[in-house]
Amino acid sequence: MFENISFANPQFFWLLLLLPVAMLWYFFKRKEQTASLKMSSIKGFPKGSILPKLKPALFVMRLLALAAIIVAMARPQTEDISTRTKTTKGIDIVMAIDVSSSMLAKDLKPYRLAALKKVAADFINERPNDRIGLVAYAGESYTKTPITSDKSIVLRALDEITYGQLNDGTAIGMGLATSVNRLKESKALSKIIILLTDGVNNMGFIEPQTAADLAVEFGIKTYTIGIGTNGNAMSPIAYNADGSYRYGMREVEIDESLLKSIAETTGGQYFRATDNKKLEAIYEEINKLEKTEVEEFKYYKYEEKFRPWVYLAGVLLLLEWLARNTLFRSFI
Repeated sequence: MFENISFANPQFFWLLLLLPVAMLWYFFKRKEQTASLKMSSIKGFPKGSILPKLKPALFVMRLLALAAIIVAMARPQTEDISTRTKTTKGIDIVMAIDVSSSMLAKDLKPYRLAALKKVAADFINERPNDRIGLVAYAGESYTKTPITSDKSIVLRALDEITYGQLNDGTAIGMGLATSVNRLKESKALSKIIILLTDGVNNMGFIEPQTAADLAVEFGIKTYTIGIGTNGNAMSPIAYNADGSYRYGMREVEIDESLLKSIAETTGGQYFRATDNKKLEAIYEEINKLEKTEVEEFKYYKYEEKFRPWVYLAGVLLLLEWLARNTLFRSFI
């Protein structure tokens, strides 16, 4: 009943301290003004009325009415707070994901692509105010989902990304160019690409540096991530008769100089993810570097609740007046 009740003028509650003082004064004064007659016996006298003993109730009713008026003066009110957020600096993000066969290597657990999808899903969930799109690339590239604010669509699309949907190979330039194409018409104040690969550019008809220059032209920053351990990794090298992969140790080759050049040209940064924890740390770092500015507005709605107390005081005073001029009239 009293949830979310506040008082606009709580200082009036100090007046309540006068009520016990007034009650003490009343009973002390009444005792002084009450006449008494000592008799040895009241045997034979008719039993008196109980009304004189109830007369102090009139004063109590008046005090209660005064207390109700004081509460009304304190202006009780309920407070309803509504919040609206406004994105003052929105960010559009495209995540370009390498889906070549080498992304099945097991130096990250359970394998590179699965580890990436888990970390990328966490990253997407932590960007509620941004629009995100996905680009998949291997020997060619395509848009898995355009930039959208509907995170459920992006997460579902991310989950559907697997190896085998594209011709094998690593077309870094194609992946970057497709990502730029997704962002070039964006009106966001900040546009970024997160491009991840585990190999060397060996496919595609667009050079990575040309795609990087296009990103600069459209004001798009690119963060590049090289994924894979230093040295050798258990990687798929052939198919078995049942269609499963045959694994063997292969040297991890990542064109770090190219990835660093792309990042430097576009104003981004290059990172190297050699294990699961490092990959998580990289996405956390990007999450911190690219902060969306959100302005929060709070709206307060107050509903006055003093009227019931005024009505209560009026009823008490009316009852006191009626009782004083009817039941207690002969005792006043």
